[in-house]
Amino acid sequence: MNHEQNLRLTQVGPGTPGGQLQRRFWQPIALVEEFDPMLAPDMGSREHPRLIKAVRALGKDFVLVKNHDGTWALMDRDCPHRGANLAFARYESIYSQNNSTLRSIYAGKVPVLLEKSEERSVHTAIRCPFHGWAFQTSGKLAGQCIDTPAEPEGSTMCQHIKQRNYPVQEKAGVVWAWFGDAEPEPMPDLDCFAAPASHSFAFKGLWHANWLQCFEVGMDPAHPSFLHRFLQDADLQETGSNAGGKQFRSAAAGDVAGERWPMTRVMRELHRPKLAAQAVQSDTLQGIRITALRALSEQTTHVRMTQAIFPHIFVIPLSETLTITQWHLPVDDGHTYWFSVFTSFDAPIDQAAMRAQRLPYTTLPHYIPKAGAHNAWGFSPEEQATRTFLGMGEEDINVHDQWAVESMGGLQDRTREHLATSDKIIVLYRRWLQRAQDAAAAGQAPPPLPAALSLKEPPSTVDGFAPTASWEDWWKERVAEKRRKASWIKQ
Repeated sequence: MNHEQNLRLTQVGPGTPGGQLQRRFWQPIALVEEFDPMLAPDMGSREHPRLIKAVRALGKDFVLVKNHDGTWALMDRDCPHRGANLAFARYESIYSQNNSTLRSIYAGKVPVLLEKSEERSVHTAIRCPFHGWAFQTSGKLAGQCIDTPAEPEGSTMCQHIKQRNYPVQEKAGVVWAWFGDAEPEPMPDLDCFAAPASHSFAFKGLWHANWLQCFEVGMDPAHPSFLHRFLQDADLQETGSNAGGKQFRSAAAGDVAGERWPMTRVMRELHRPKLAAQAVQSDTLQGIRITALRALSEQTTHVRMTQAIFPHIFVIPLSETLTITQWHLPVDDGHTYWFSVFTSFDAPIDQAAMRAQRLPYTTLPHYIPKAGAHNAWGFSPEEQATRTFLGMGEEDINVHDQWAVESMGGLQDRTREHLATSDKIIVLYRRWLQRAQDAAAAGQAPPPLPAALSLKEPPSTVDGFAPTASWEDWWKERVAEKRRKASWIKQ
C-alpha cells in the first residue's frame, strides 16, 4: 500500500472519499448519560442543568442539544453570524407573536410553556451570547434563526438564515446522528437496539488514533492469544463476566473432559487459530462473519465467532450471555471514540456496577483514558515477566487495545507493514472499503460483498468448545438456545 492509498482509506473529512462513505451511516456522537449533571461535571447541576454540549465527528464541530422535552437537536457549532462558538450558547424558550419575537421566558429552569394559538407560540432555541441571534432546536424548523435582536425593528433578516441541522435519534443509551445529504437509512438490525433498557449498558472512550486502525485491531481474531494473554488463570468463582475489562477471565462455553476452561487458558494454549470469513447481509446491514477455530484435539475444537459490520462496528462475546457491540466514531483523522453497548440475553444488567468498574480508568467529562503514551500505558516490566504477556494491567484490558492502536501513531503508516496469513480478515475488509469508497465518491451505495449470505436474524456471537466434526451445527444450536432464553426476544 502506498501513502496515497493509505490516506484515501483513512481520511474522513468533508469531501474525502472516506468522509463521503462514513456520511452514509448513522454515527454515535454521545452517551445519553453525558447530559446527567450527576455523572457529567460539565453539565451544570440538577437545579441548573446544561442542555448544550460540544461534539466533534468526521472532522467537523457540532453542538448537541437536549431539549427540555427530551427531544434532540444537532447543529454546526459556528454561529452563521460571525462564527462564534455555539457550545457556549444560552438555552431558551422564546415567546413569539405574528412572527415577531417578544421576549425570552427561560431563565435557567425548565420553562412553563404558554398556551399556543395561531398568533403566538413558544420555540425552544439556543441563543448566541455574541449578538443574541437565536436558532430553533425542535420540530421541522430546527436550525432556523428566529431572532436577531440587534437588528432594526421589523427586520426580517432571520427568516433567511438557517443553521445546518442534522437528523438525530436516541437508541440503547446512545445519541446517533446522520451527517449525509441523502435521506437517513434505517438503523441496522442489531440485538443491542432490540433489548430493553434494563438489559443494555453503554460506555465510550477516546483513543488518539485513526478510526481504521482502531477497528482493525478490534475485528482481528488472532490478537487475543497474545495481546490479552494472561500467564495465570484465576478462579472462575471469583471473576464474573460483568467485571470491567475481564472478559478473558470468564469461562468458555462447554467443557473439556468435564473441566471448564477459562478464556485465558484457551487463548494462551490455543494460539494458532484457523480463520474463516463469510460475507453476510440483511436489509439494513452488511458485514463479515468471522470464525476462529482453535483445535484442541481431533474430537474437540474451540469456536469463537464474531461479526464485523460495516463501516466500523464489531460484535463480540463478553460471556455466554453477554455481547459487546462496538462502534468506532471517526472524530477526525487522528482521534476515535469507541462506543460500546453491552447486551444481556439473560438477567438485567447492573448498570451502576458496570459504570463503576470502568470509571476508575477514565477521566470525565470527555471519557479520556487515564493510561496513555504520557505514562507508557501503565507498563510494568515485572508484570510482563510474571503475569501478562503485555504488562499493562489485568483489570482493564481496554488499555491493551488502546496501546495497540495508539502505539502505531495517530495515523498508522501502512506502507511499512507486512501482512500475513493471520491478517486475511483485514485484507478482505480493506478491499471492500476501497470499493465502497469508490461507490460513495460516485454517489452510489456501498456494493455488497460477493456471495453474501442473507441474515434471517441479527448477527450473533459464539465462544466455546464444540465437537470438531460438527462445530457448524453446534454454533447454530448455541445461538438458537441463547435467543430462546432471552425474555425480550419474541419467539
